[in-house]
Amino acid sequence: MEPGTLLYDPATGKIGEYQDRQGPHALLRPVGGGREWEADPAALRPATDRERLSARVRAANRSATAPPGPDPAHSPPRPEPGCPACEELTALRRIARAAYDHSAETDANVLLRQHQRQDHR
Repeated sequence: MEPGTLLYDPATGKIGEYQDRQGPHALLRPVGGGREWEADPAALRPATDRERLSARVRAANRSATAPPGPDPAHSPPRPEPGCPACEELTALRRIARAAYDHSAETDANVLLRQHQRQDHR
């Protein structure tokens, strides 16, 4: 078995991504990530096309519907209306987000928070 192969585990009724062997057991991980589990390698079978598709759709739905964290510290800072510095940093954040540059987006958020603490408190 190759790592990453999707297998059906009849003991759990789940599709898992083959990781490795540990002693007499195969290690499987849920599609899309999660806690690994041990399975009997003799009982495993390759997942059907339909099972693979279903498992990937469930994983995509889980990641797309994850609720945002309730902690306001994880929310992007809001610019102060009419402040040119806030508007400039917000524009930098928007550009970084459009380019999928998460590091630059985080940098813009940090700079915006620093500016707000210094100039708007």
